[in-house]
Amino acid sequence: MGADNWAVRRHAPTLLGNVQHRSPLVTALGVAFLLAIGSGSAAASAFLPPAGKVFQGEAGEPISSYVEATGKHPAVIQDFLAWGQYVPGITAGAASAHARLMIMISTESGSREMITPEGIAQGQGDAWLISLQNSIASSGLVTYIRLMAEMDGYWNSYSAYNEDGSSRGPAHSSAEYKQAWRRVTLIMRGGTLAHVDAELHSLGMPPLRASHDLPVARVAMLWVPQVAPGDPDVAGNQPSDYWPGRQWVDWVGTDFYSFAPNFPGLSAFYNSYPGMPFVFGEYAVGETPDDPGFIDQLFSWVASHPRVRMLIYNQGVNPVGPFRLSRFPRTADALRRVLSGPQFLSYAPELQP
Repeated sequence: MGADNWAVRRHAPTLLGNVQHRSPLVTALGVAFLLAIGSGSAAASAFLPPAGKVFQGEAGEPISSYVEATGKHPAVIQDFLAWGQYVPGITAGAASAHARLMIMISTESGSREMITPEGIAQGQGDAWLISLQNSIASSGLVTYIRLMAEMDGYWNSYSAYNEDGSSRGPAHSSAEYKQAWRRVTLIMRGGTLAHVDAELHSLGMPPLRASHDLPVARVAMLWVPQVAPGDPDVAGNQPSDYWPGRQWVDWVGTDFYSFAPNFPGLSAFYNSYPGMPFVFGEYAVGETPDDPGFIDQLFSWVASHPRVRMLIYNQGVNPVGPFRLSRFPRTADALRRVLSGPQFLSYAPELQP
């Protein structure tokens, strides 16, 4: 995705972040889910849909506009979270909508970089991350963490390279990105402080800035670069340069738009990570005329690639923004048609109304 599209989200309010009170469903989920601490950290889980099924969902408010356009309730709702944003109750909106939550975590607030990848790896963001993890854990809601996505795109401050191909320096290196990813994953999954600190020590990072064990949270980590080549297309800025390792990733995926339909690159990227569930963290029609052909081509590709288990349409938060389905009636009709298939779930099994 291009810089203009990231600018839309940088300056827009998030969907759920200012909700301060839990809904009854959130409370019920929190009671139902034991926040017990085991001898180590929480076991990794992708929280997949049932066999042969695919979660479909959306980013952007109101949810009703997506439902009206597609005829489908979103099984997953995505929120774009600015670093340092107020987090208590972050899951409440998704829970009240009977949807799982996906969170894209940026290191920016507005246009300001709040923390570097090196800062995260060194524990400078632990307090905020622990607060976010506690909110997710206490809700009991399954939450997908799309951490620092499109990291191989210069428009993100956590990318290792500037647009001209020059390095952003050691604090933004891909090595620090991978360390930051591993630290965040350990925090988000939760577990005993002793176990987390032992893992951090083995990775050459300082101990967690905490004095208590972390609750076990129902989270899955989503690694979502843009498909090769990176932008800028220089050595060291390809997706694989940012790969933190299989044990730290639950889903692999990408963002895919009609104005950059790189299907050969998409197929090559998909094949590079065999055995991993695949997610489209964002997809949309935009910056082009109404394009139902893109939807048909994308979903034809999905049908032939069975590891695709989740797709999130990005309508954005601007009601007249470039990706709103209301701007593209033929695209909306095509999406309604393909999503009508029974394999595309409207609800996660535990959130059936």
